[in-house]
Amino acid sequence: MTQHESLVLVVDDERDHADGIADALAKLPVKTITVYTVKDALEIVRAQQVDIVVTDLKLDGQTEGLSILHEAKQHNPDTEVILITAYATIDTCKEAIRRGAYDYLVKPIEIDQLRTLVAQASRKASVAHARQTTASREEGFLFEGVRGKNAAMQNIFEVLRRVAPTNISVLIEGKSGTGKELLARAIHNNSNRRDKPFRPVNCAGLTETLLESELFGHAKGAFTGAITDRKGLFEIADKGTMFLDEIGDMPLNMQAKILRVIEDGAVIPVGSNKPIVVDVRIISATNQDLTKLVEERKFRQDLYFRIKGVNISLPSLRERVADIPDLVDYFLKEAIEETGSRVGGITDAAMTVLSNYDWPGNIRQLKNTIRTMVVMCDRDMLEVQDIHPDISQRPQLSTTAKPPAGLGNVSLNELEKQAIIETLTKTNGNREKAARILGIGERTLYRKIKEYNL
Repeated sequence: MTQHESLVLVVDDERDHADGIADALAKLPVKTITVYTVKDALEIVRAQQVDIVVTDLKLDGQTEGLSILHEAKQHNPDTEVILITAYATIDTCKEAIRRGAYDYLVKPIEIDQLRTLVAQASRKASVAHARQTTASREEGFLFEGVRGKNAAMQNIFEVLRRVAPTNISVLIEGKSGTGKELLARAIHNNSNRRDKPFRPVNCAGLTETLLESELFGHAKGAFTGAITDRKGLFEIADKGTMFLDEIGDMPLNMQAKILRVIEDGAVIPVGSNKPIVVDVRIISATNQDLTKLVEERKFRQDLYFRIKGVNISLPSLRERVADIPDLVDYFLKEAIEETGSRVGGITDAAMTVLSNYDWPGNIRQLKNTIRTMVVMCDRDMLEVQDIHPDISQRPQLSTTAKPPAGLGNVSLNELEKQAIIETLTKTNGNREKAARILGIGERTLYRKIKEYNL
């Protein structure tokens, strides 16, 4: 794998310290940018794909290092942040790790330790970069962590190939952890906008006021604490892609403003009356039923129709049991590359346990499980004992049960199709009642009806 030259941002309000760190990193195969103010640091992490941030925790007398950590992770989850502190505030450092910091160093820092940490973070960034740039070239695997051979996933891959090169808006539906953001990134990475910013924002993670400022920016003096003008994500993502995650949780007032941006192609920062023209592709995602929210008047119908240019529904992992071994192999390889582990594979027994678990947290849970297993394992192969008891001690699906008489030569797909036909017949085509009888959601039933051409 070709080594990716990581971009390292060094932040310290003491110029000598910042320049000293940059000089110390000159021996590594990285490119460094050195800044001395919080404002400059925030501008860079918003505008560029920074791989690693090395920042002092205390800047301008405040713990602004945490603000830089938050902003860096908000704009690129793969960015690794290393904090430096002279105060050894353990609670603050633990909080930073909880928020996603890679590690922290206590002043006076040891140059060798700093270089080691940055080299490790750079290696991790190189793996992420290689994964992003090569994923779309792999046969049957268009984006990180969403591999599938079944009909539903192959249909999604085909839709992906068709919509990625266009500017049409996309709505991705699916339960938490099914890979909605991964799919959105894949659409962006396979589009004509791939060299421009991809900006995700969690609509459920911010208050309405913060969300408006985050998306549209604000003018100096717009509210208490707005000491400078600030660009919003729409302006930063100009010519690129905006990913509105959990859009079903967006307040109604914000929905109206988002609709105006889509229709007018311009944003107005908070506290300003001057529109700023932007060209941004919208990809949205939700784990809710937006049609139901529209009926309940909790989501604007006009916005729903604008964001639903193409609708993609990601199935849960338990609906794709046959894909689990491929996903395990992929995440295992990824974890080995990231950690430098000597683990060489996984036993059949352990794979069987993982395949028989229902994975309520979906792909995200599986990925985290494999990574934890690799980190904790000190043998050549992952075994059942490396699996967390919550998974390994759960009653497993039987592998010896015999099928009912007369069904031995009938595929599960055919049985499912027949069950849907008979239930729809009994309910006179009432899909709501049929879904309730079958024990599945209406959206799942609609997808099955389309899949089986009923």
